[in-house]
Amino acid sequence: MGLSLRTSRFRGAVYFGSKNLLPRNLETMKTRKFLGISLSLIIINLAAIMERADENLLPAVYKEVSEAFSAGPSDLGYLTFVRNFVQGLASPVAGILAINYDRPTVLAIGTLCWALSTAAVGASKYFLQVAFWRAVNGFGLAIVIPALQSFIADSYKDGVRGAGFGFLNLVGTVGGIGGGAIATVMAGNDFWGVPGWRCAFIMMATLSCLIGFLVFQFVVDPRRISTDHDTGKISNREKLIDKSNTSSVTVWSESLAAMKSVMKVQTFQFIVLQGLVGSIPWTAIVFFTFWFELIGFDHNGAATLVSLFAAGCALGSFLGGVIADRLSQIYPHSGRIMCAQFSSFMGIPFSLFLLRVIPQNVSSYYIFAVTLFIMGLTISWCATATNGPMFAEVVPANHRTMIYAFDRAFEVSFSSFAAPVVGILSEKIYGYDPKSVDPLLGSTREAFALSRGLLAMMVVPFGLCSLFYTPLYWTFKQDRENARTASIKETEML
Repeated sequence: MGLSLRTSRFRGAVYFGSKNLLPRNLETMKTRKFLGISLSLIIINLAAIMERADENLLPAVYKEVSEAFSAGPSDLGYLTFVRNFVQGLASPVAGILAINYDRPTVLAIGTLCWALSTAAVGASKYFLQVAFWRAVNGFGLAIVIPALQSFIADSYKDGVRGAGFGFLNLVGTVGGIGGGAIATVMAGNDFWGVPGWRCAFIMMATLSCLIGFLVFQFVVDPRRISTDHDTGKISNREKLIDKSNTSSVTVWSESLAAMKSVMKVQTFQFIVLQGLVGSIPWTAIVFFTFWFELIGFDHNGAATLVSLFAAGCALGSFLGGVIADRLSQIYPHSGRIMCAQFSSFMGIPFSLFLLRVIPQNVSSYYIFAVTLFIMGLTISWCATATNGPMFAEVVPANHRTMIYAFDRAFEVSFSSFAAPVVGILSEKIYGYDPKSVDPLLGSTREAFALSRGLLAMMVVPFGLCSLFYTPLYWTFKQDRENARTASIKETEML
């Protein structure tokens, strides 16, 4: 009897002890999940900083590269074209890789690829070598950018996804400001007998390699973290990985199915349509540093002006994401679209004022500074307020990297023509002559010619971009409902 009582008490203690320990275990799981996601997001944001810094390196030293390789604006435009064109063509590779492998591994490979190509550009002796390594750089970025975007989409809920994309763009732009400013300032000096612009490329490549190592070692794919407390349940992501290890035929069949699914979404089609023209001005903007130096600003002055524009874009992208999140709660099917149309339309008056109204001389420094900051604050909403969040809502979760990859493929490939066209217009139509440029004082005449080329590639595309968002008022609601239905069916099949 006593033994039986002690046993029953022991069993009761074990039972009640297990019951008491269960919430603690759940809290521990939640804490570990939170810490894992938080650490991953921190490193992912560091990767975004380095990615944007790498993108801004070459435009920041266009003047020095022009002198080193005797290249005019059209030649410099071809360098941007080569990188962007390869990036566009290779972007679907990111979608295929992310379906079948961990995104941290994909990100690390892409980061290493762009880091090595950046170092190679800094060591190049001939213009064709620079062009080749810029193409390799585009391949690395093609792998990284869609994976970054889908990583953020999976890490935030629908109601705050705009803020998530906005913060990613904010910290990325900080990297762009830092990379561009550091490269511009370093370009005016020599270090141990090596031109400063080359040292900037080597330094950025080293830091990128470090970030790639951190991504590979510490970042956890959010799809591997089960949202259910039942640890016996595995995520759809893990099932895809397991299946990819068994057959290469399965890999390609699933990738092809994802491609077909994404291409049929009307919201995707219209966002890509606006992106084809809407990304053209942003490609043309890479000439801003070169333009300011032609006006007569020194390296520090040009770097400051471009940094102010980038700072405005950084704050604007975050602000636009937050505003769109709030507006989408009031107008769930149209709030984000209205934000995008407002932002793209604002590019028209600001481009006209910047490139035609402000006198192109060094005495206009403060007018340039204020205009560039406010311009960046208002024209930078589309990606974070609308495109990124809406893409995440119109396809199932396991197709998100693919939709971001195809968006990059179409937009970047088409917009890559903008940079050389700016150079061609400046030289062939508006009379830009590289031989007339003074290495220290620039050339007012050539600055004016370049500004005309920039204006042609900014005003009309901004207007068309705003117009092409209009069909989303009719397509977004249905596409979102279709995606939710597909996600429910996939969950039930797990």
